[in-house]
Amino acid sequence: MGPIRIAIDGYSSTGKSTLAKALAKRLGYLYVDTGAMYRAVALYLIENGLTLDQLIEGLDQIQVDFDSDQQIRLNGRVVASEIRHMEVNQIVSQVAKIAQVRKKLVEQQQRFTQSVVMDGRDIGTVVFPDAQLKIFMTAKPEVRAQRRYAELKATHPEVAFDEVLENLKMRDFEDENRRVDPLKKAEDSVVLDNSDLSPEEQLDWVMEHLQDRKLV
Repeated sequence: MGPIRIAIDGYSSTGKSTLAKALAKRLGYLYVDTGAMYRAVALYLIENGLTLDQLIEGLDQIQVDFDSDQQIRLNGRVVASEIRHMEVNQIVSQVAKIAQVRKKLVEQQQRFTQSVVMDGRDIGTVVFPDAQLKIFMTAKPEVRAQRRYAELKATHPEVAFDEVLENLKMRDFEDENRRVDPLKKAEDSVVLDNSDLSPEEQLDWVMEHLQDRKLV
């Protein structure tokens, strides 16, 4: 059997990265957080005070990769915490819908040749349409907003829940309606609504699907 590719797509703050990371660890696969890659590009735009047009012109100056601990790096610097700031949340959808940005990052994502668990919004439809298992994650908006709110409070104590919920709904709309590679469920994916599931229950759910497909 060749390399196994597991694609995890879905809405913002559904815990895609948490599940994908745990699954990759359980299986001994490479884990790739593609959402973090788009966030890193958005962070580059913010830190350098660029317009979207300037960002497009300077894409060759941006290198996004992962270190040996699978931490996201922007031009060699680990930016795992910086990419989660509210400022990045507010602009990442605009960056992610730029065709040139998507082309650059998708090409990089498709270079991985080993067994991989990859999460994002177009993995099963664009990056790995031949993935052996495709999962589409969703949860109630209020549940997702509460998760993001709890995450942000650690670094932004002034943030309000209503602001986070509104930002999340706007992100959903932009993800679903962008012209290039919009968020959509692959026809052969299985849906995981984790509104009321613990991380352990989600991992067990995925392992059952892998076993049904004789992939483990």
